[in-house]
Amino acid sequence: MDTKIGVECARPASNDVGAPPSSKAVHVTPTAVCDVSADWTLGRHLARRLVQVGVSDVFSVPGDFNLTLLDHLIAEPGLKLIGCCNELNAGYAADGYARCKGVGACVVTFTVGGLSVLNAIAGAYSENLPVICIVGGPNSNDYGTNRILHHTIGLPDFSQELRCFQTVTCYQAIVNNLDDAHELIDTAISTALKESKPVYISVGCNLAAIPHPTFSREPVPFSLAPKMSNQKGLEAAVEAAADFLNKSVKPVMVGGPKLRVSKAGDAFVELANSCGYAVAVMPSAKGLVPEVLPHFIGTYWGAVSTAFCAEIVESADAYIFAGPIFNDYSSVGYSLLLKKEKAIIVPPDRVVVANGPAFGCILMKDFLRALAKKLKKNTTAYENYHRIFVPHGTPPKSAPNDPLRVNVLFKHIQAMLSGDTAVIAETGDSWFNCQKLKLPEGCGYEFQMQYGSIGWSVGATLGYAQAATNKRVIACIGDGSFQVTAQDVSTMLRCGQKSIIFLINNGGYTIEVEIHDGPYNVIKNWNYTAFIDAIHNGEGDCWTSKVLTEEQLIEAIATATGEKKDCFCFIEVICHKDDTSKELLEWGSRVCSANSRPPNPQ
Repeated sequence: MDTKIGVECARPASNDVGAPPSSKAVHVTPTAVCDVSADWTLGRHLARRLVQVGVSDVFSVPGDFNLTLLDHLIAEPGLKLIGCCNELNAGYAADGYARCKGVGACVVTFTVGGLSVLNAIAGAYSENLPVICIVGGPNSNDYGTNRILHHTIGLPDFSQELRCFQTVTCYQAIVNNLDDAHELIDTAISTALKESKPVYISVGCNLAAIPHPTFSREPVPFSLAPKMSNQKGLEAAVEAAADFLNKSVKPVMVGGPKLRVSKAGDAFVELANSCGYAVAVMPSAKGLVPEVLPHFIGTYWGAVSTAFCAEIVESADAYIFAGPIFNDYSSVGYSLLLKKEKAIIVPPDRVVVANGPAFGCILMKDFLRALAKKLKKNTTAYENYHRIFVPHGTPPKSAPNDPLRVNVLFKHIQAMLSGDTAVIAETGDSWFNCQKLKLPEGCGYEFQMQYGSIGWSVGATLGYAQAATNKRVIACIGDGSFQVTAQDVSTMLRCGQKSIIFLINNGGYTIEVEIHDGPYNVIKNWNYTAFIDAIHNGEGDCWTSKVLTEEQLIEAIATATGEKKDCFCFIEVICHKDDTSKELLEWGSRVCSANSRPPNPQ
């Protein structure tokens, strides 16, 4: 890997976190003189296309079906191969990478690798992330021969992998001849970017090294036709929404997670600044809306919202939700006190006004920008919030040698945040504690709420940090989640990353405990710092610390942000098993109630 050339990630300058890169062509000029035909191979064409759309790093696990393809990816200047410990983490890393750069990619081998990465690809699908999943497939001569191949379930029909991927990708390309390979690859990548969903590309293991006239050394620049709104529909939607909102007394705005896929972050801010409404975000949209907006009031999450936010949103006589997802988690067991007749719902390409007229073929960013020009200034809801708001108290300083409390931990994490940091929050109590962090301007924030797969954050931290070279990633991970995917801390060390992981060791699956407890929620405790030291094994820059008190935490953070600021840091935080946020207690009981509803009468 030392011979490969890496390209640093340029963080998008706008508020559209994770927006795909410009479709303007990026021409790649090989740095070495070589036979031209050697550059015309299928593998090199795929590599060049990845570079052109903004992929500088590909996360991979080798297997006999993809080895030649990996050779050709490595040979491409500007593309770095990041070898991961397992396919699941390679997929999670591509997910985290796509959140920063707008597109990610992973390469695995046939079936044993493909089915291992499938869970991560499903998560990327649920979160609307364009991840290009490339699989080294069978020899092209084996299709239709009735042969039984290794790495399969032992049947002559080896289409099981494709059928699995059809449910969690928006396009599937089986490349088993050279004549249509160019078209299939370009269509797959284009579809991933247009739909903002993962795609699947299987490349025959005997094809990657073969030249073909369609794989020119300087391929046609990659470009996408922009989506357009229906102008008449846009005008009608804006007129209906403005008429509804301008008649209201105390309207509010709420940003949802589909602001990302809609690339509408800037438009949402423009509308907020224009109309003066109180602005909140849904929990899965934290980080997509700047929290330094003048009228920002926090996270709207029903009964577990940040202080006084739910009261303002649910008492409003009109609310505009931009890109929401209302599932059982985000609605706290379907307990939100909202009324459709008060709501304007804005999905990525549609507008529904007050549970009445619906307008299609309208891009969210176009609608929000046009609406900003039609709304009267109305700051009533924010003034009400400002009137009733009482700030949370700061957790008292612990007495000497007192056991460390979780709320004290996050008080100190808050002080670490700046525009040069990014927060990764693992599924679990970190969801709720990280929601209460106040993000400085430019501070990144990511978590996976729709899919909620424990262990996601280890790979996502690897991928995000590899892309966001201008930020230091701070990951908050529970011990149960960490045990699922811990191996790829070794990849972080190999890549020279300088992230800080806070491993919150409370002895089990705490989020599951608060939904429904049982002996299955208790896990075998590890000596986590010793585990990381063993992975480190003297290779790379790594520093670990185990803390049990506030004094030890303060000292550890001072070291991690001072002497070890350019080093990977792992801080194991020992907490009581019942030390959780009050929000998790409330949320868990409501989700439990939703899960345990009896069957409807027949």
